Amino acid sequence: MSLNSLVCSACCTLLCLSDFISARAQEQTVAPVPKMKLVWSDEFDGDSLNYSKWGVQENAFGGGNQELQIFTDRTKNVRVENGHLVLEAHRDNTGVSGTVREYSSGRVRTKHRGDWKYGRIEVRAKMPIGQGIWPAIWMLPTDDKYGGWALSGEIDIMEYRGQNQKQILGTLHYGGGWPNNKYSGAEFDLKSGSFSDDFHTFAIDWQEGKIVWSIDGKPWQTQTKWHSDNAKFPAPFDQRFHLLLNLSVGGHFVGAPNDKTTFPQKFLIDYVRVYQ
Repeated sequence: MSLNSLVCSACCTLLCLSDFISARAQEQTVAPVPKMKLVWSDEFDGDSLNYSKWGVQENAFGGGNQELQIFTDRTKNVRVENGHLVLEAHRDNTGVSGTVREYSSGRVRTKHRGDWKYGRIEVRAKMPIGQGIWPAIWMLPTDDKYGGWALSGEIDIMEYRGQNQKQILGTLHYGGGWPNNKYSGAEFDLKSGSFSDDFHTFAIDWQEGKIVWSIDGKPWQTQTKWHSDNAKFPAPFDQRFHLLLNLSVGGHFVGAPNDKTTFPQKFLIDYVRVYQ
């Protein structure tokens, strides 16, 4: 083969390679990975709770889990301060509607103010500490389309026992109505330090038939199997849900406080962001 033929062959090879790379680049340009947009958020930058985004729940009956606190709307228990939502538990024998309980605390929700079907729900928060202390970031169905709990589901983004500062849990509740309900989930343990040392970002990425839990941007649990006795998969997690944030005291999940548990205890939330 002549030198000219070799040069022409090399040029053709380079041109073909160039065309292939260009075509792949065009394919990537034409079909990019879709990006989610921020659709709802609260950075807690003001000096009071934004009631267009949050409702404060009053509850004197232990939240259905044999909890020991009473949830109030007092700023002592629920407030915005120094750029954080503060849910604060006290041992102060508080009464609401004729019911007095040894402990008081706070619980807020976005129902009818922020309701979503699918997306990324992200909360940056710092945990309290102590036996019997139970903060949670969770979601409930807004419409209960498939029936009462847990036919219409529950998504626990993060639960934490104050006596185990290295561990959080992520859980789904579904199946039949209580007591025929089911649940599935997992635990995540920090390699060093505790969840009460600093803020961490807790999130779920929720899509049809799949929910992925992450902490500080790193996935740690994926669930793709669940059911509702009243509908086909992916029910019940195919309807709109709202977000709840609360700090409970006692209950079957954590047990009662002991003589080493100090009060007040603060559950601090830096921000809430929802992407779709």
